[in-house]
Amino acid sequence: MGLYTSINIAATGMSAERLRTDVISNNIANASTTRTQDGGVYRKQTVIFEPVASKNPTWRLPFTDASQDNGPGKGVRVREIVKDTTQGRMVYDPDHPDAIKSGPNKGYVEYPNVNIVNEMVDMISANRAYEANSAVIEGSKDMFSSALNIAQ
Repeated sequence: MGLYTSINIAATGMSAERLRTDVISNNIANASTTRTQDGGVYRKQTVIFEPVASKNPTWRLPFTDASQDNGPGKGVRVREIVKDTTQGRMVYDPDHPDAIKSGPNKGYVEYPNVNIVNEMVDMISANRAYEANSAVIEGSKDMFSSALNIAQ
């Protein structure tokens, strides 16, 4: 494991959590958007992460060739951002411009499937994960600094 591997792994986590925070913010901002540019109601988006693993996930023994890529992993990345296709809440408002004009749901307006409470919990979770990765970077920096002071 290289000297900066821990920092690189934590940095991938910070980057992924930053994108997750942006997506959650977008969900909150569009919690009452009944018409998008694509037409239809806004759909909640969710970020899907996946690990960035080495091809051969075994621990490297000390003093082995550094060019070998067989460490335990390299962090995390965003695999995709998916839209939640569940139906949003239906509110009866026949005067709304986006109200359904005919059928059994006549006069109802479909609002986005965004639950503000769930989004705020997800936002707190993303912020805590970001802070944890930041603490890993700070710990690594302190460890490197201590190691350099030992050599003096």
